Amino acid sequence: MDGYTTSELGAIFAMQGFAGISLFSVLLLMALGLAIIFGQMGVINMAHGEFMAVGAYTTYFLSTFTEAYFPSFLDYYFVVAIVVAFFVAGILGYFAEFILIRHLYSRPLDTLLATWGLSLIMQQTFRSVFGAREVSPTLPDWLMGSVQPTEMIDIPINGMFVLGLTIVVTLGVFYLMFKSNWGLRVRATTQNREMSGAVGINTKKVDRYTFALGCGIAGIAGAAFTTIASTGPTTGTLYIVDTFMVVVFGGAASLFGTIASAFSIAQAQSILEFFISGSMAKVYTLLTLVIILMFKPEGLFASKVRR
Repeated sequence: MDGYTTSELGAIFAMQGFAGISLFSVLLLMALGLAIIFGQMGVINMAHGEFMAVGAYTTYFLSTFTEAYFPSFLDYYFVVAIVVAFFVAGILGYFAEFILIRHLYSRPLDTLLATWGLSLIMQQTFRSVFGAREVSPTLPDWLMGSVQPTEMIDIPINGMFVLGLTIVVTLGVFYLMFKSNWGLRVRATTQNREMSGAVGINTKKVDRYTFALGCGIAGIAGAAFTTIASTGPTTGTLYIVDTFMVVVFGGAASLFGTIASAFSIAQAQSILEFFISGSMAKVYTLLTLVIILMFKPEGLFASKVRR
């Protein structure tokens, strides 16, 4: 690389690598929810990005409300907003499953069309309520600024916070899916619905709460997203393709595959953006994934999905 010293190149790659980690955090939070819905339930949820936007708009609303009526709590509202975003997106997901999704489990392509229509309805609702312009919440002071491990490296504090939040949520999902009784019911329903119902598992209830959980995690992703970018009515659509790419490449219903896939894709895009444009970096990354999936169609970690 002409024009750069070795130390400058090292600093640039470190900065790009951390930018990739920030993207990895958002992608992983999105993909965790989608992996639960798509991997465990076989539902192609094209509205998943809009549930992320629900979390982002919830955070913005709480920011505006706190700033107007309780300005002294502005330094504390964001943590509350993360929890509220999870429940708001989860409750909306619960009702979406009850009203729409539960009728389409045996017709996966119909779930694609139905959830795509749901995403359009949600986008128009965002425009009607919040307007067409992008909005950003007022972040607490403790999320601003950066850490300088060296003179040439700046690590944003908000990126570190999002990474820490992602680790906590990932560990929580792992415990819930593999160490709890509810996770056992979900995995049993995934492997054999008829047998699970025969032994007393309420499979319809499992479906409803599983879908709600996936949407709730997308809401957390939306709250985290507000720390690194603004939110608009079509924000969710910008991430849905990447999120499906993460889930498919990692292997449906595989938590470890989702983590490895999100990290690989985020780092590849971030590093390539230093050499070429952002759009071409995404094209080359997608092309590489397509070639890999041609030889390994089950993804990085094969896992069983509902038939």
